[in-house]
Amino acid sequence: MTTLQQGMGGVAEQLHPANLPPVLAGPGAAWWSGLFGLVALVVVGLVMTAVMQSSTAAIAVTLSANYAGAIGLDQGCALIIGQNIGTATSSAMAAIGASNTAKRLALAYILFKLIAALIALVLFPIVIPLLVRASSTIDGVTLLAAYHTAYNVVGVLVVLPLIDKLTRFVEQILPERGSPLTRCLDPSVLATPIATVEAVRRTVARALTTMCASLDSALVAAGHGEVIRPKQDTGTVAAAADALRQAQEFMSGMNGPPESEDEQRRLTSTLHALDHASRLAETAGEEAELGSVSNGPDELRAVQLCAEAMRSAALVADEVAAPITSSAATVARRGTQRSLDALACDGAATSTEEALSRLEHCAKELGELQRTYRCTTLSSGTDGTLTADQAISRVDTMRRVEGLARHAWRAATHLVGSGAVSTEPRPDVPH
Repeated sequence: MTTLQQGMGGVAEQLHPANLPPVLAGPGAAWWSGLFGLVALVVVGLVMTAVMQSSTAAIAVTLSANYAGAIGLDQGCALIIGQNIGTATSSAMAAIGASNTAKRLALAYILFKLIAALIALVLFPIVIPLLVRASSTIDGVTLLAAYHTAYNVVGVLVVLPLIDKLTRFVEQILPERGSPLTRCLDPSVLATPIATVEAVRRTVARALTTMCASLDSALVAAGHGEVIRPKQDTGTVAAAADALRQAQEFMSGMNGPPESEDEQRRLTSTLHALDHASRLAETAGEEAELGSVSNGPDELRAVQLCAEAMRSAALVADEVAAPITSSAATVARRGTQRSLDALACDGAATSTEEALSRLEHCAKELGELQRTYRCTTLSSGTDGTLTADQAISRVDTMRRVEGLARHAWRAATHLVGSGAVSTEPRPDVPH
């Protein structure tokens, strides 16, 4: 600051406030000429920051120029407005060629700076006379520094209550190009192993949420005698299976192994969750349908248990995947919300721990039911009650239903386990 002030002493001999255009609300400034001068100095301030790539340096020059008498207080305020806008040029250039998330962040920052500048320009005719009167007792450098601080504080206070609307606006301008299920798979995080693991973990959780919600609907329909066929739309099993394949490829590009033992344990749990979720997708996608269920008590009980397991798994995975706030992710969460509502209507617990316990109970009971059902059904194929094809088909359907619940349970368990980095290994966690 001392060097700048000394340098500006020479500039003050060549430059005087009268050499710069008068600004709105400044001493002796007419309306139109003052408005032109205000806009001109805002542009000059913006260019200063863009060239220096530092608003701090640009504002320091402004403060030093005012201290040396080269610019007036009102002209300094106009320059500060432009210099604050110019800060966004660094973000704009950094976003070139970056991921969609980085571009959204840069756009949000630019919008914030523009909103703050608009507020400052609207209040300019009111604020400048107050600062001019205060300059009789407070030096101009202090007033300019206070103006710069108040400028940003007021901008934050105005934008903060509107943050949700601003977020939706940015998402509409820069919509998600790919699937909302894979939005976490940003190549920029590959350099950090723990960030890569977390990105894959959330992707697995979102895919699991989507699959379980779709399967829940299919199993409910199966209870009424329909074929167990997951809905084939953009947010169901096919999209989830593709997201899991991308997550596997993404993790393969991780830059080196995790450093700590806790991070390695987190990676292992995430890989287990990815494996079981992939098996769930494979089971659900076999021949695009799982088969039909007869109206026997064992079959109906199996469907009921599997549907309940899907709802619980969707709840657990949804907690791991949260937050998903973009409008593009609404499709992926629509089925999940139905599952969560169903749990609430059934009087089930809605906490992650209770949902996981409920999921484990359903999977284990269904496993026991499947073993007894296999023996009973195959015996019916030998006494003439069922043909061999019918018996084997029913056993195969029951096997697939049991596999859905088992893989959902294990995937959800490992997702929750990978979320607690410091958790010690438990012998009862399924592998």
